[in-house]
Amino acid sequence: MSTFTFLIIGKNDNPLYEIEFPITVQKKETYVLQYIAHGSLDIVEEHVWKSNNMYLKIIDKFNKVQISSFVTAGHIKFLLLHEKKDEDAIKNFFVEVHDLYLKILLNPFYEYNKPITSTAFDAKVRKIGTKYF
Repeated sequence: MSTFTFLIIGKNDNPLYEIEFPITVQKKETYVLQYIAHGSLDIVEEHVWKSNNMYLKIIDKFNKVQISSFVTAGHIKFLLLHEKKDEDAIKNFFVEVHDLYLKILLNPFYEYNKPITSTAFDAKVRKIGTKYF
């Protein structure tokens, strides 16, 4: 069974949101995946300046784990750590989550670049995650 870890990283490289698919990932693996994700942030910054696309595809690999990235116009980074390579599903996942993220930004009670604590957002991301992964 392959696992997927999705993170939203803020403008100052602060974590805004994190979820794992399936939910049965052990704590030890979680810390390793967080380390891999944060280690790839510099690579994301390099790719942002080389590409006009928001979806940056696979930007890095660590052992069996591949890191795909999507960067919003406001330089919020979406990272997906995965083992399988399915570009279409990953891109569609990022696009749908980006739409959800835009709806969060339109919420007058959400402060920009702060952790996302909405249970509705979490439930919708889980639903999208199970749809594609």
